[in-house]
Amino acid sequence: MVEKIALASCNGMSANGLVSRVAVGDCKKENDNIISICMGSTSADIEGLNDDMLKKYPIIAINGCDNGCVNKILNNKGINVSKTVGVGDVLKKHKIFSTDPFRLDDNGEKCVEIIKNKINYELKNI
Repeated sequence: MVEKIALASCNGMSANGLVSRVAVGDCKKENDNIISICMGSTSADIEGLNDDMLKKYPIIAINGCDNGCVNKILNNKGINVSKTVGVGDVLKKHKIFSTDPFRLDDNGEKCVEIIKNKINYELKNI
């Protein structure tokens, strides 16, 4: 595995956005070589002050919805994404969904575990 890997989670106000953020937070806690990227700060950085840091490590984008905002924001800044995880696509395969954008219920926690497993799989293959 490379020195560090950055995870860029969805910051959207959807149930999958919440699942994305919690899964990234858990992965960061469980892996010493993970850093996380704040997409709000990244999109607001019109001067490009963070671009050097964003280009330093491979990035896995974790998109909450089909709009792919994480990828779009990074691509608009000229930042390459190494891998992409679509939360909705992954959860469809497992036939489980989270419904609350503000709190995780039992299904939401199960969704987080599924997305964490997918992120960990991608981490091993970067």
